Amino acid sequence: MKFFIDTANLDQIKEAQELGVLDGVTTNPSLMAKEGITGRNNILKHYVDICNIVDGDVSAEVIATDFEGMIKEGEELAELHEQIVVKIPMTKDGIKACKYFTDRDIKTNVTLVFSAGQALLAAKAGATYVSPFIGRLDDISTDGLNLIDEIRQIYDNYAFETEILAASVRHTMHIVNCAKIGADVMTGPLSAITGLLKHPLTDSGLAQFIADYQKGNQ
Repeated sequence: MKFFIDTANLDQIKEAQELGVLDGVTTNPSLMAKEGITGRNNILKHYVDICNIVDGDVSAEVIATDFEGMIKEGEELAELHEQIVVKIPMTKDGIKACKYFTDRDIKTNVTLVFSAGQALLAAKAGATYVSPFIGRLDDISTDGLNLIDEIRQIYDNYAFETEILAASVRHTMHIVNCAKIGADVMTGPLSAITGLLKHPLTDSGLAQFIADYQKGNQ
């Protein structure tokens, strides 16, 4: 499973990269705004800054909702850096744009996916990644993990190459369960990734090892 971090915070991205397990980054206008990144030129520069930190794919989202606007923005984003993946919404124009970019060997991430049918359309259009938002489904008392399971079955049935990018991941068990049912990628906060490091028996065992060593070397 690939690990992506969902943020626009450069310090968090650097920390995840230094951990040695980071495969890419996803971000969006809301996350940019949270970091105080506003204005088109500043946003574009920030995407390049992110690409210069990580080795893998960096999803950069279009703002336009119409086909022509998505194409214009997407091509501009793709020209920024070879690691850029154009992130487009799961709409009729978004699917049309996905096919347009696929035909031109530009990577895409179809986002805001909430059903297996939407994921099927994205794969048919050649999306590089499809992003089902499992946390947001959980928020409305719907099983987000079940959606991952359904998409995995459909993609395996027809050997689609589109990767399932589990998005809106909130905590460590989301990551573990997504890995168990075959999500190709997860994207979430740094806290969810580093949370995988923690176990009380690891802490107590290490403390015991250190205590025993110190006793034997007094």
